[in-house]
Amino acid sequence: MKGRVVVLDEVQGRSAAALLVDGQLQDLLVDPETDAALPGAIYRCVADRPMKGQGGVFVKLPEGMGFLRQTAGIAPGARLLVQVTGPAEAGKAVPVSTRLLFKSRYAIATPGAPGRNISRRIKDEELRAELEALAEAGMKGASETLGLILRSACEMAGPEEVAADIHDMRALCEAVLADVDGEPELLVEGASAQETAWRDWAEPAPDEVVTGGFEDLGVIEMIEALMMARVDLPGAGHMMIEPTRALLAVDVNTGGDTSPAAGLKANIAAARDLPRQLRLRGLGGQIVIDFAPMPKRDRAVLDQVLRAAFKGEAAETSLVGWTTLGLYELVRKRDRLTLAEVLA
Repeated sequence: MKGRVVVLDEVQGRSAAALLVDGQLQDLLVDPETDAALPGAIYRCVADRPMKGQGGVFVKLPEGMGFLRQTAGIAPGARLLVQVTGPAEAGKAVPVSTRLLFKSRYAIATPGAPGRNISRRIKDEELRAELEALAEAGMKGASETLGLILRSACEMAGPEEVAADIHDMRALCEAVLADVDGEPELLVEGASAQETAWRDWAEPAPDEVVTGGFEDLGVIEMIEALMMARVDLPGAGHMMIEPTRALLAVDVNTGGDTSPAAGLKANIAAARDLPRQLRLRGLGGQIVIDFAPMPKRDRAVLDQVLRAAFKGEAAETSLVGWTTLGLYELVRKRDRLTLAEVLA
């Protein structure tokens, strides 16, 4: 199937969404089975004990604990508004931040980050001027500390839709900011898989939205392939993606290709596909790659391929570089539960 297709369905009885581009799976979201806090959820919490050695403080949530990497100006017992920034690892507190974002399809309200900003992807000057006017009108009378970002999806929306989104995000933000007092409580739920797809996959606009098409479009088989460590690459090569407790190990192999450039070809193919594989599998943290043998002079080429491959990734990624043993290191922020955990 050609084009950009969003598929909404269920996996193991749970809501899910898949993004296909020219028949290849580019992103996958599945709701977890547990009642764990979803990234983006906003809580009223109570500050607990600081962890000086870790540069943060534990906070009490309605169910369990959160960890806030911040201590300045926070006293035990203080009421705070925090937002979940990622999934909690087994046995650890939920990572949270006091930097709140109220995200929708077209608008993001940013308390504590003033200003009116429009996505740089929107190039049309006439449209930008129209959006600036909508932003000013929608935020008239708001607190000077409340900012607004208009997303690139505004390019495909009518002014009424954008204005309504601005109004809704501002109203929600102001209501939450005024609700600080009280016991720990969930104030805003995190977005589900299909809500996130509707919100974040709007640009570029999909050519088609299909409901209940996982079986017909082969998404089930693609998900099953993601549960395997082996990833076949173009040509004879493959890579193995294997999580451990300490790090994620990636091993690239040339397979049956014995040509002089076999190592470089397999490594380039692996580097290009690695961001997609990490995104689909929900993997992050410290990542160590054992690339196939190749001359050291080819490392510069591979560096360029890696930078280009990770450039457009939403998850924050730091390309650390080569070790003295010839391994490559990078760090990717964990922004979702691993697929293996969700479908366990």
